[in-house]
Amino acid sequence: MEFGPRALGARSILGDPRSPTMQRTLNLKVKFRESFRPFAPAVTRESVADWFDLDQDSPYMLLVANVRGDRCIPMSDDVKRLFGIERLNVPRSDIPAVTHIDYSARVQTVSAESNPRFHALLKAFERRTGCPVLVNTASTFAASQSYALLKMPIAALWAPKLTHW
Repeated sequence: MEFGPRALGARSILGDPRSPTMQRTLNLKVKFRESFRPFAPAVTRESVADWFDLDQDSPYMLLVANVRGDRCIPMSDDVKRLFGIERLNVPRSDIPAVTHIDYSARVQTVSAESNPRFHALLKAFERRTGCPVLVNTASTFAASQSYALLKMPIAALWAPKLTHW
């Protein structure tokens, strides 16, 4: 059972952080909120320093770190002239769905000891893609439906249909 302000793997909506459209899609079609709202990355503890300027545990998404410089895409002069949503929609790193406009991210580290199932999922994603990071957001896609639907695992299978995703 998991409760509190953060989804730490037991009640999460997960996505591919490499997708330049993932942030917008999750925000608009699943969470029904503004497209610019950021998401947190969940990353294997052993790989966090390969992706972020961080090399310590952050199991509760309490630490903010920059995406490592070698993973960032520098902003061109043309991009710097953009404003608002147009600028936000420009990929800023190898993992644009979790990279904020200032190249930071609110990181969750996942170890095999603290959350073996979620860690195994991250490792499986890494084996397929080379990326040990996933978008992690709470499954509160609609406040009035979220608890009622997702308190039973089978109901979670219907969530994409109910959110028109």
